[in-house]
Amino acid sequence: MPRIAEAKPTEFKLYAPGAKKVVVAGSFNKWDTKKLLAKKDSKGSWAAKVALKPGRHEYKFIVDGNWINDPRCTSCVANSLGSHNCVVEVK
Repeated sequence: MPRIAEAKPTEFKLYAPGAKKVVVAGSFNKWDTKKLLAKKDSKGSWAAKVALKPGRHEYKFIVDGNWINDPRCTSCVANSLGSHNCVVEVK
């Protein structure tokens, strides 16, 4: 019987010390603008963890209502809105 690939904890981090609210939206949560809320640490970094199944997932950060790409992301793809989405590969 083939093994079902298990979801792996994946962390999204963003340094945004002046932000009031940071959310991670992506293909893994149907681009929900409220579901995956990041938590801010004392140094101004925001982090959110989610279990993702192996594969390719697209995502963006929403910082105080503005959609932005992850500055640490090295892989982006064009989206239907004329901008780009970040890509994370889960092994």
